[in-house]
Amino acid sequence: MVEQGPPPEIAQPAGREPVFLLPGSVTALIGALVAIHLASTLVLNADGQNQLVFWFAFLPQRIIAASADLTLAIPLIWTPFSHAFLHGSWEHLIFNVAWLAIFGTPVARRYGAGPMLLIFLLSAAAGAALFAATTLYSGAFLIGASGGISGLTGAAMRFIFQPIIFVQDPQSGQRFAAGRKLANFGDLWRDGRARAFILIWLVLNAAVPLLPMIIGAQVEIAWQAHLGGFIAGLLLVGLLERRSLDQAP
Repeated sequence: MVEQGPPPEIAQPAGREPVFLLPGSVTALIGALVAIHLASTLVLNADGQNQLVFWFAFLPQRIIAASADLTLAIPLIWTPFSHAFLHGSWEHLIFNVAWLAIFGTPVARRYGAGPMLLIFLLSAAAGAALFAATTLYSGAFLIGASGGISGLTGAAMRFIFQPIIFVQDPQSGQRFAAGRKLANFGDLWRDGRARAFILIWLVLNAAVPLLPMIIGAQVEIAWQAHLGGFIAGLLLVGLLERRSLDQAP
C-alpha cells in the first residue's frame, strides 16, 4: 500500500550523532576537489600550473585545431570530465564545495554513490558541450565543477519539493517513508517552489552574457556550463529512478 502524506510519529533511537552528516560519496568528492586544488597551488610552480590547465582544462579550440593535427584533439577524450576537478581560486572552490554539499547530498542519499557521480560527470560534459558551442573560436577554456554540480541541482529539483511516499508493511501494518515522489515535468510546473527555482536559475544564467553591457566589465562566469549541466541533470535523473518505488503495491 502506497500513501502520500505527513510522516507518522516515529521514536528515534538514542545514539551518537555522526561527525559528518554528508554522505561518504559527497565527502570523498569534496575531498578530491580540495586535494587537487591544494596540490596545484602548493606543489606546482607557474609552469606546472599552466601544464595542468593545458592538459586537463576543457579547451574547445582543440576541435578546430584537430583539422590540422588530429593529435591535438586527443585531450578531448578526458577534458570534458577532468575540467570539473580544477578551480581557478580558493573562492571558486569554496563556493562549488558548498553548493555540492547542499545538492549532492539528497541525490547521493536517494540513488547512491555511483549514480550521483555519474550525474556529476555527465552533467559536466553536457556543460562543456554547450560551452564549446558558444566559444569555439574564442580560445577560452573551462575549469570548475559548476557544470557537474548544476546537474546535481537539476536532478534534486525532480524530487526535493515533492510529497513523501509512505508504504505500509502488509504483515506488521507499520507505515514507513519510502522516499519522495519523482516529479515529471508537469509536476515541476505545477509546484510553485520547483517552478520558481528552475525559472530563476535559467533566467539568471541566461542573463550573464548581458552583464558586460550593464556593468561595463567582463564577467568570467561559465553560464553555459551551468545551463547545460542543469538541463542534463533534470533529464538524466529519470533514467536512474528506482522503478520499484513507483511500482510498489
